[in-house]
Amino acid sequence: MSIPYVKMNGIGNEIVVLDLRGRPETVTAEAARAIGAREPFDQLMVLYAPRRADTLAFMRIFNIDGSESFACGNGTRCVGRRLFEAGAPSPCFVESRAGRLRIEKAGDLVTVDMGEPRFAWNDIPLVEPFADTRAIELQIGPIDAPILHSPSVANIGNPHAIFWVDDVEAYDLSAIGPMLENHPIFPERANISLAHVTGSDALTLKVWERGAGLTRACGSAACAAAVSAARTRRTGRKVRVTLPGGDLVIDWTAENRILMTGATEFEHDGLLPEDIFASAAA
Repeated sequence: MSIPYVKMNGIGNEIVVLDLRGRPETVTAEAARAIGAREPFDQLMVLYAPRRADTLAFMRIFNIDGSESFACGNGTRCVGRRLFEAGAPSPCFVESRAGRLRIEKAGDLVTVDMGEPRFAWNDIPLVEPFADTRAIELQIGPIDAPILHSPSVANIGNPHAIFWVDDVEAYDLSAIGPMLENHPIFPERANISLAHVTGSDALTLKVWERGAGLTRACGSAACAAAVSAARTRRTGRKVRVTLPGGDLVIDWTAENRILMTGATEFEHDGLLPEDIFASAAA
């Protein structure tokens, strides 16, 4: 037997949506890597039967290296679009390991409530205390002339470090990213972003994504950069974040919620062989 999947993208963030609700199969790290070898993705969104009565699914998120992520905003928006196309009401809710997520239609776009940002050093997490995570002591390059330094850090389901630069294209993020992702200060690794403030309500962003590498878009990184920009008084609380794949609107509300709005696109569907999967509880 074969199991259907859908390939989508959220402003260029390549997403595979796999609906296993009502099926006995489950996805392991090995299975995620095998799926990625057949159908490359940035994130694999796996839907299981809901664990709560007020949600439509329990969602697990895998990177192409088989590691698991707790949050993927663009992937969640793609899941939302599929649920709406299947008749789900707007808003609807799914559960992930980062908590319960609210998804709603916004015209032709989709909005997801990414929850509350976390800024405490042990919530990022970092290996040592920092009283102020708006700018931590981390740099690469010579001490007297570092290439990058003093990133803001935040947790938006995943750990993020944001370096403020004048030109996101002036750095080889494909070379710098792996080193910073695996820096000893980040015990769970980190997503690494270069952010350029282009206005009081606008950012340009380039992202090295933990477990995925350079990506055309990363929703949680856009959220992390937006709240960090507001927190450091570089912008207001609602900004348009421009990534290589397109734009996201991030609104850090007065209630301390992060709302992310953007486009989704269906690419194609396909089938996966049943023998890729394990048969066990999710």
